Amino acid sequence: MTTSSSPTATLAAFAAGLRYDDIPAPVLRRTEDLLLDWTASALAGTGARPVQAIEAYARTMGPGAGSAEVLITRRTTSPHFAAMVNAAASHFAEQDDVHNGSVFHPAAVVFPPALAVAQALGASGRELLTAAVAGYEVGIRVGEFLGRSHYRVFHTTATAGTVAAAAATGRLLGLDAATMLHAFGSAGTQAAGLWEFLRDAADSKQLHCAHAASSGLASAYLAREGFTGARQILEGAQGMAAGMSSDADPARLTDRLGSRWATAETSFKYHASCRHTHPSADALLQLVRTHKLKADDLASVTAHVHQGAIDVLGRVVVPGTVHQAKFSMGTVLALVAEFGFAGLDEFDQQFLAPRVAALRDRVTMQLDAEIDQAYPQRWIGRVSVTTRDGRELGARVDEPKGDPGNTLTRPELEDKARRLAVYGRGATPAEMDALIARIWSVTECPRIERWLTL
Repeated sequence: MTTSSSPTATLAAFAAGLRYDDIPAPVLRRTEDLLLDWTASALAGTGARPVQAIEAYARTMGPGAGSAEVLITRRTTSPHFAAMVNAAASHFAEQDDVHNGSVFHPAAVVFPPALAVAQALGASGRELLTAAVAGYEVGIRVGEFLGRSHYRVFHTTATAGTVAAAAATGRLLGLDAATMLHAFGSAGTQAAGLWEFLRDAADSKQLHCAHAASSGLASAYLAREGFTGARQILEGAQGMAAGMSSDADPARLTDRLGSRWATAETSFKYHASCRHTHPSADALLQLVRTHKLKADDLASVTAHVHQGAIDVLGRVVVPGTVHQAKFSMGTVLALVAEFGFAGLDEFDQQFLAPRVAALRDRVTMQLDAEIDQAYPQRWIGRVSVTTRDGRELGARVDEPKGDPGNTLTRPELEDKARRLAVYGRGATPAEMDALIARIWSVTECPRIERWLTL
């Protein structure tokens, strides 16, 4: 295979050549939905200690004023540091979006550099959306290409996300196909992010997104200056797949480019937890409502899951922090059974409550062959319970709340956005009203400027 016809080169050419008029209207509307969801997720991270640490670093290293906005403080700085902080903030509350097939959270690494660079360049709303779609389409395909083996060790949002950030930034910079390919090369060689942090409840997840967003942005700017990168960084003999995957499929990189819009396949998060918990949470919620059960009625709960859920959630048995609790299947299911929702306040106030902890310890995960075979394209939820009075009950959900076939409506997204802003104290109700209106009319915006001004 020659470099000019490589999958990496084809993907880079697609990102460089994408135009607003190429994108179907439903995909653009979905991108607006994703933009609101991301902005609110970033605002929810405003007071979080790990985010504040990254913001303190950015203040020390970056300019005190600039062309791009740090959403959690309203200050301005360079696009590099604005993207870094906004990315860290948007992944903290575990409410940002996810693409099932790639097991990738695109918003947290695509919108931070896209917004920062759009502000720096004075790009239009249409150019912002086009860049975001380029980032989503590239990042999702890279995640799918790297496969299930990659996700067992690597945090795909950090790895595929670095290339996605380069694609979004490069599209705004107007890179041609050859230069975009160099941006991909520099992004891929910097891609990193390991799941080991979960064992220690460490802060690395925020660093993963901050690094991916800022490194991808830097890669595109460097390419514009003539800096070269590996031309087959994804599928090459010593590229990302060689070092990070045992089941990589290069055909995934170019799967129906321009006709299959992976952006529109992206799901919204309903519960404020790791997405691997959502299918089981929805199934348990269905079961307790159908049979009018209370948490104390449940003698035991078995979540039938795919291997990816075990790989990620199996590391957390007794959570020590709120964030770690969001990766505890037992905690999530206990909150759902007790309160009907595993939301931000439920986690903050109740994750170690005695009743929650008691049910948490009665929850187990069990690998299910059918569910594992369907994953990651479909995230099926199935639970079986034994009640204290001896009944054996079960429930199944084929599309968790938030998936494209069971999506959040715009009123639901607006409600979620307002709740996230209140949670993080990141914006006032009046500011959120103005922000929502701004995003719903972003295609008419001739120049992206400050995001959070009335």
